[in-house]
Amino acid sequence: MSDIIRLLPDTVANQIAAGEVIQRPASAVKELLENSVDAGSSRIELYVKDSGKTLLQISDDGCGMSPTDARLSFARHATSKIRTADDLFSIRTKGFRGEALASIAAIAQVELKTKRHDDELGTLVIIEGNEVKNQEPVTTPAGTSISVKNLFYNVPARRNFLKSNPVEARHIIDEFERVALAHPDIFMSLHQNGLEIFKLPASNLRQRIVGVYGSHYNERLVPVQEETSLLSISGFIGKPEFSKKTRGEQYFFVNRRFIKDHYLHHAVSSAFEELLPRESYASYWLYIDIDPSKIDVNIHPTKTEIKFEDERSVYAIVRAAVKRSLGQYSVAPALDFEQENSFRLPHSALTQPAQKPTITVNTDYNPFQSNKPKSISGSGWEKVYEGIQSVSAHLESQPVESQTTAFTKQHTGNSPSVAGTNLRFQINQEFIVHRIAEGLLIIDQQAAHERILFERFLSNMDGEKSGSQQNLFPQTLSFSGADFDLMKELEPDIRALGFDIREFGGNSFVLHGSPVGIESGMEREILEQVLEQYKNYHSVYSTGVRESLAKSMAKSLSIKRGKNLTDAEMISITDDLLLCEKPSAGLDGKPCMSLLKTDDIRDRFK
Repeated sequence: MSDIIRLLPDTVANQIAAGEVIQRPASAVKELLENSVDAGSSRIELYVKDSGKTLLQISDDGCGMSPTDARLSFARHATSKIRTADDLFSIRTKGFRGEALASIAAIAQVELKTKRHDDELGTLVIIEGNEVKNQEPVTTPAGTSISVKNLFYNVPARRNFLKSNPVEARHIIDEFERVALAHPDIFMSLHQNGLEIFKLPASNLRQRIVGVYGSHYNERLVPVQEETSLLSISGFIGKPEFSKKTRGEQYFFVNRRFIKDHYLHHAVSSAFEELLPRESYASYWLYIDIDPSKIDVNIHPTKTEIKFEDERSVYAIVRAAVKRSLGQYSVAPALDFEQENSFRLPHSALTQPAQKPTITVNTDYNPFQSNKPKSISGSGWEKVYEGIQSVSAHLESQPVESQTTAFTKQHTGNSPSVAGTNLRFQINQEFIVHRIAEGLLIIDQQAAHERILFERFLSNMDGEKSGSQQNLFPQTLSFSGADFDLMKELEPDIRALGFDIREFGGNSFVLHGSPVGIESGMEREILEQVLEQYKNYHSVYSTGVRESLAKSMAKSLSIKRGKNLTDAEMISITDDLLLCEKPSAGLDGKPCMSLLKTDDIRDRFK
């Protein structure tokens, strides 16, 4: 019987290795950008065509390579970063395994031009599928320029698994932003299909964040700074009032390397405890500098995860630093633990003479005579009790048109109006209560309005006419490069929602009109929320995405709990809800309304 174990050919082994490192065009962008950073570049330019499937080109003014190094850089495990195993525990560079160029060359057509600053001529290397096609001297600027063409051309199965161009472009922008945020001292630009998406001059961190996300972010940032014997932490956190409904603007950098760490994310979240609205997430850009010997960066192929030697101490320091900044900049109340608060007096009381306390007695009070059950007094049921009293008082004098048909025949389009019912009220400015023949119809005012607006916006995107109010003066709205790209992608659906927008250039749109109901000045915030919802989806232009846009708009524009409604508003919400396709279902899966039957009320008093 013959032996069955064989050594894989280099081409197959390289393609397998490439599958671990290069999963999509954005993976190649990450590796190449990090190589440019490690080369000591002060200027890095990225050019993308067809979301990286046709072309990725990165040019830098770094140290460049000799002819020998240029050829050797495509060999597997060839690196200038480490010499011995001990070097793995003192790494401060981005790349160090010597896999990036070898993996890219195994699945693409690569052209490399490089020259050291002291050399007269540079080197050109052309390689396809790890096979060197040509190497020769060439005239080229100092630094390195590498073009990656037709990614996965020789692995068609992998190419077929790539997502649509907008999705892959978004991943590329994500990787570009991570490197740009980690190195604000480097000029970086991104051009996609001939359009300039980013042009970020060398700057400080605050200016880089503003350059990436837009000038309106300047007011949102709170600085963080802490020095300890274990590590130093710096950066910015977002003010709680600018929190997001989805995760996204949350960045940790350790020794200028972007990482994902759920444990440290929890540290930041706990520091924001009780400061954020429900189901909201804080933004942060935090930079940790620590002795490389205290961490292990070699635990994941993409190098986005690291292991801390003392992760509990790191957690405590991060949490304390964020909490201190929130208090120091009056974002959260600062507590003085040295002072006994029970003895503190208001400033106005310090100059006033003490007054003798007085006692007021109600001589007419009789504890054995009361019109209300004691169990109701002081509770949220007081208004319900008063409403029931009102119903009883008018029961004989005012006949009630039964609303059973409107409630039970929810799935028809012929639900009658409740405008004829003049006995209605609110509970705690949260619920609308209507008296009907069967009992009390209770409606969650916010959930009901969300359902109404959701179905309305969804119909608009399906081709029906959208309601739009024209602005007296058009306004220019600027977005981050990533959001601008998304706006262009979603422009037809956004226009269908009622936003009359036109591309203006420079990551900006001109807004000529807005959906009816949006307050002036809220347009940018609403659009940001719409884009934020979209970012969580991995499919593009599907039914789910359209529903997400409509849901985001509905949640942003709906009336909220705590709003006092007029009689006409209560009638309008109820009528519109009963005409919806799914009137009883809220957008979060909870009911919009409930019927409290008279028999159920009667059972409570048995």
